[in-house]
Amino acid sequence: MLPLKVIWNPLEGIDLGFFTIHFYSLSYVVAFVLGWYIIKPIFTKDGISHDKLDPLFMYTVIGCLAGARIGHYLFYETEVLFTDPLHVFLPFKLSPFEWTGFAGMASHGAAIGIMIAMYFYSRKHLKKHMFWILDRIVIPTAIGGAFVRMGNLLNSEIVGKVTDVDWAFKFVRDTSDPAVRDALYATGIKDTDKAIEAVVNDPQYSALLDSIPWRHPSQIYEALCYVALFVLLYFVYWKTDKKQKVGYLLGLFFVGLFVARFFIEFVKIKQVEGGENFIFGLNTGQMLSIPFILLGLLLMFRPESWIKREV
Repeated sequence: MLPLKVIWNPLEGIDLGFFTIHFYSLSYVVAFVLGWYIIKPIFTKDGISHDKLDPLFMYTVIGCLAGARIGHYLFYETEVLFTDPLHVFLPFKLSPFEWTGFAGMASHGAAIGIMIAMYFYSRKHLKKHMFWILDRIVIPTAIGGAFVRMGNLLNSEIVGKVTDVDWAFKFVRDTSDPAVRDALYATGIKDTDKAIEAVVNDPQYSALLDSIPWRHPSQIYEALCYVALFVLLYFVYWKTDKKQKVGYLLGLFFVGLFVARFFIEFVKIKQVEGGENFIFGLNTGQMLSIPFILLGLLLMFRPESWIKREV
């Protein structure tokens, strides 16, 4: 097979001099805007006024971001909720002050946050069962997840485990990796960006570059799974009558997304200390995925009468 290994050293954002627009943040913007355009013809088909799109956008953004942020600290860094609770909602740390941005977003938390937001949106704006709007909002959410994972790739975060596959990446900007930190330190260059450029481009540091391991590009794996899930959901909505069963598309989304998450976790590094081998050899992300998978199967194969009478 033709080797496709990549030394991954991308720009992380657009430097405006006084401020840097990070591509990770832009990935969320693209996801939300694209979602608006995907849901618009769905509302048209279902006879829902476009006036309800703007509040849907706001509820989704707030539910997703708040849920993802709180979920990260609830599931992965619980101690921060007690030691520095303001940091959960602010893009910087205190004592000492450090600008961090909103790093740390959990998809499990985002799923819960969006569900809660859609409950209130449905009651106030649609007067329909919350699963009705969730069945539709998961379609753009799937493709949005792909953009967010590509943002993670550009940030060199949520990287995979060490591997020798032909398509592996060398994440030279992942300074959370001890091998990367040691290589950059060995250059004697204090500026991190300059040290990275030296390791990547200067032949005298080739041994240091070799010391950085090849890893699975797990972000790409997830992004591709989410694109496939979007195509499946889009097809089921537009080409089948499954959308008539309230909760079916939501269930399909949960099963597709979290089954993908469950298996990709096997090639991802742990996201939290102690999160590896959490229970039965499964890590935190896998354990959090199981309830969503079970809920998804329940929604897909439940008797019609369970929810139909409530709509």
